[in-house]
Amino acid sequence: MIESTMQDFPLNVGMMFRHGRALHGESEVVTFEGDHTRRATFTELAARSERLAVALRDLGVAPGDCIGTFMWNTQEHLEAYFAVPLQGAILHTLNIRLFPEQLAYIVNHAGDRVILVGDDLAPALARVAAELDTVEFFVVVGDGDVRVLEEAARDGVEFHRYDDLLAAADPAAFEFPEIDEWAPAAMCYTSGTTGNPKGVVYSHRSTFMHTIGVSTGTGVPYTWNDRVLPIVPMFHAMAWGAPYSAWMAGADLLMPNRYLQAEPLARFIAAERPTTTCAVPTIWSDLLRYSETHDVDYSSLQRIMCGGAAVPRALMQAFQDRFGIRMLQAWGLTETSPVAAVALPPRGVEPGTAEEMDWREKTGRPLPGVELRIVGDDDTILPWDGEAVGEIEARGSWITGSYYGDPTPEKFHDGWLRTGDIATITRDGYVKITDRAKDVIKSGGEWISSVELEGRLLAHPDVVEAAVIAVPDPRWDERPLACVVLRDGATVTPVELCEFLGSYVAKWQLPERWTFISEVPKTSVGKFDKKVLRAQYADGDLAVVEL
Repeated sequence: MIESTMQDFPLNVGMMFRHGRALHGESEVVTFEGDHTRRATFTELAARSERLAVALRDLGVAPGDCIGTFMWNTQEHLEAYFAVPLQGAILHTLNIRLFPEQLAYIVNHAGDRVILVGDDLAPALARVAAELDTVEFFVVVGDGDVRVLEEAARDGVEFHRYDDLLAAADPAAFEFPEIDEWAPAAMCYTSGTTGNPKGVVYSHRSTFMHTIGVSTGTGVPYTWNDRVLPIVPMFHAMAWGAPYSAWMAGADLLMPNRYLQAEPLARFIAAERPTTTCAVPTIWSDLLRYSETHDVDYSSLQRIMCGGAAVPRALMQAFQDRFGIRMLQAWGLTETSPVAAVALPPRGVEPGTAEEMDWREKTGRPLPGVELRIVGDDDTILPWDGEAVGEIEARGSWITGSYYGDPTPEKFHDGWLRTGDIATITRDGYVKITDRAKDVIKSGGEWISSVELEGRLLAHPDVVEAAVIAVPDPRWDERPLACVVLRDGATVTPVELCEFLGSYVAKWQLPERWTFISEVPKTSVGKFDKKVLRAQYADGDLAVVEL
């Protein structure tokens, strides 16, 4: 019997760390501070990561311990991305925008022993500090006043300054431990779900495989010629893998810190000239609107990775037409590490054409290493014919097979993850999500896609945001309610918007109910929070016009 002759070499974060340090030491990490920037080469950052690993070990951190991070996208957060898993501990990125009770729950559920916290975020963490039963140490990044956190913390919890710990650590004391590729490397908790957030634990192997997968030509690959601006938070699904894949490729990393509003972001882009970036659609909508009344320089950007919610065609078209920037839609979940599909058009499609935009408007095509299928309500596996509509199920080397400490068997089906996304798939694997299972509108036995209605509404020049929800209807069971945010000074009416929609969708799909609101509620990661709108409608808090 013939056996493989290949070496048993673990695929882990340490391998990625050593590769970036050895090959790309002169690449840089730039952190934006509003009125200035801080810079470090990969060589310098690697040395600091090793010092942090030693410092955490000196605090008593052992393999298998959870280390929380409560920070923006900064150099120090990237240092923790390496230092924690390098020593066998588990990096637990904490979503700074969660409700206090959810934040306290996930810290205690994961059993975090240490939390690295930015000094500017100390007041937010202080709200729950007394409830964090497992935390023994707060390590404060920055020299700002954190007395509010010190006063709120439980008795006996120790406070340390990040730079003091690094200065005291002996860099010669760090040795790479032998870490099995199946060992846990990081964890994130889902957001926007009903009930408590659910924990997803990424292995070293899954993290490595995801990094390789998104770096292929079918993903959004980086090279050492790129300057990458990860606007998506590092506390949200590992910033879509951008920190690790940029490090592996030797691409410069531009960290926006807490400056995520249009004005400072536009300044940072003009000054540091990123070639590629990633963020949710709301960020790009803000930057697009800002460009209409201010001089901007987005000329360095060649491509944008956009996801987290359906990307409106009008948004992609505007960046293409106005700035010549190609916006690529990507799809995934916390449970899929997260990137699972990217909407690259097929071969032979001419760039910049309407046909190419038709393909880019789709959700994406699975990356190598990910398998998808769609199933019907009775769990029947449906064909890839571009017509059959069902729930996407996923499996692969970076797809979770369970939740941490929460079996939730209804989320899994014969080894496949139930994603909750409703879609069609073409015979060559292009996915088109029509809705979330919880958001789909079932009207008179037919499905209406809220995603399509929203995308079409956003193409109207007076519409800034649009969310469509299902509301009860005595005749049709459910009908769509369009919740619309208009531009300042706009006077467009529901009748006019309905006529505009009628050019794109069937008449029976047109909403009879409309409401104009000041802003669509957002989740902690910037997605539209439709459950808030549904609750507002049920409570009679929305001024609804019926046509």
